[in-house]
Amino acid sequence: MLKEVLSISERLACKAVGLARSTYRRVRIAQTPADPDAELRAWLRSYALKHPCHGFRRAWSALRYDEHRHVNKKKIHRLWCQEGLQVKVSSARKRSGVASVPPIIADAPKVVWALDFQFDSTIDGTAIKIASMVDEHTRESLLDMTRRSITAEALVAELARVFAAAGGPPKVLRMDNGPELISQALQTFCENTVGIIYIPPGQPWENPYVESFNSRLRRECLNRNYWTDLLEAKVVIGDFKHEHNHRHRHSSLGYLTPAEYAAQCRHTHHPMACEIN
Repeated sequence: MLKEVLSISERLACKAVGLARSTYRRVRIAQTPADPDAELRAWLRSYALKHPCHGFRRAWSALRYDEHRHVNKKKIHRLWCQEGLQVKVSSARKRSGVASVPPIIADAPKVVWALDFQFDSTIDGTAIKIASMVDEHTRESLLDMTRRSITAEALVAELARVFAAAGGPPKVLRMDNGPELISQALQTFCENTVGIIYIPPGQPWENPYVESFNSRLRRECLNRNYWTDLLEAKVVIGDFKHEHNHRHRHSSLGYLTPAEYAAQCRHTHHPMACEIN
C-alpha cells in the first residue's frame, strides 16, 4: 500500500513497517515449481471434485487406507484449507427429546436395525420412494429398495428376504410412525420374531443412525443427480449403498468400512433388565 499509494520506495516502505526486505521478496514455496506437496494438492483437488460433499477427514482416510499413503492428518487439513476445499455444513438446530421407551443400546451386530423412508422424483415429476435400513452397531446399509410406491406387503416381503440373507432377524427394529410401519401386515410379520420400537412422533433425532445415513444419501447422491427413469435411480442409489458398505470409512469404526468392521466384529449382546415387546 505504501509503494502503490504514496509512491514510497521498497526500502523505505519495509523500514516503515519493520519488515525485512528478504521476507517481503520471498515467494511462498507453494507458489513455486519446487512445491513438495504439488502432487498431493492435485490429488486433493481431484478428490474434492469427485466428492464435493466430503471433508478433509474422509479425504485423509481414503489416502491412508485406500491409497496406503502415510500422511499426517493435520497436514491434509492444512493443505485442504489452503486449496479452499472446505465444505460449509449447515446443521439443523439441535433439540433434546424425551424417549418414550427404555434406552436400547446396539452393543453388537443384529441388535438394533433402524428403518426409514425418503422421497425423490424423476425429471417428469413422478415420485420415487426409497427405503433404507442401517445396523446401528456396524453402520451397514441393509436394505436396497427403490420404487414408485412401497406398500406394507412389499416392505414385509423385502424384510423377509433381508432377514434370510442375514441369517436371522435382529433383536429390535427402530422406526417412526409412518403408515407402512404401523400397518397390521408389519405387526403380524414381526410378532414373536423381532421387537418393534417406534420413536415419538415428530422427533427424528430419536432415530439418529438411519437419519444420518439418509442425510448423506441426500447430499451425496440424490441432490447430485437427475433421474430420467426409475431404473436409473435404482442402479445409482444401489451403487451408492454398496459403496457406503465397502468404501466409506467411519472414524467411529476405527476407519474401517462397515463391511470390514462387520466381518471382524466379535461383540455379543448383553440383554438389559427390561423386557422389549
